[in-house]
Amino acid sequence: MNRVTTVIRASASRSRTIDQRGNSSVFAASTLIPSQHCTATFVCAAVVALHLGAAITAAHGTGGEAVKISDAWVHAAGQVGGNIALSMTIKNEAEVADALLRVRCPVANFSEKHTVDRGEGAPAMRAIPSIPIAAGSTTVLKPDAYHVMLLQTRQTLAAGEAFNCSIVFQKAGTIETEVKVHGLP
Repeated sequence: MNRVTTVIRASASRSRTIDQRGNSSVFAASTLIPSQHCTATFVCAAVVALHLGAAITAAHGTGGEAVKISDAWVHAAGQVGGNIALSMTIKNEAEVADALLRVRCPVANFSEKHTVDRGEGAPAMRAIPSIPIAAGSTTVLKPDAYHVMLLQTRQTLAAGEAFNCSIVFQKAGTIETEVKVHGLP
């Protein structure tokens, strides 16, 4: 028996059973498995769990710190029920691309991600499922490019006010940001 087996046996369980061959077993539920096999299985499971936990923590921890939001703002809205464009600057310092998936703001019933198509004729807004955020870059969301529309505002918004929104990214997770209300265009 090596040190790892001894430590795991000491900490795993105090109840021991004897199988049909006379070998003691660590877990009461595994009376037909010799203790060495049971211990090896337990060690493998523990190692896999530790690696998965570390990978999940690393993926979650680095994403939120690598994506930063600044200069979030909307124009003032004098009426309830209107639609306003949410503009902001998103800096992705990670080495992998990300995507803006959704925006939740208490001042609007819904939000949509948009791009502006400049084909033949006048430019037109088009709803898209996500806004790509390239690795190691800065993306500026503004009314004539990628932007988020806050639909069916729940209240009037006066210049100088501010409110918070939750911005949800595919890899970075949810980031809370303050949105400032600028004067009418």
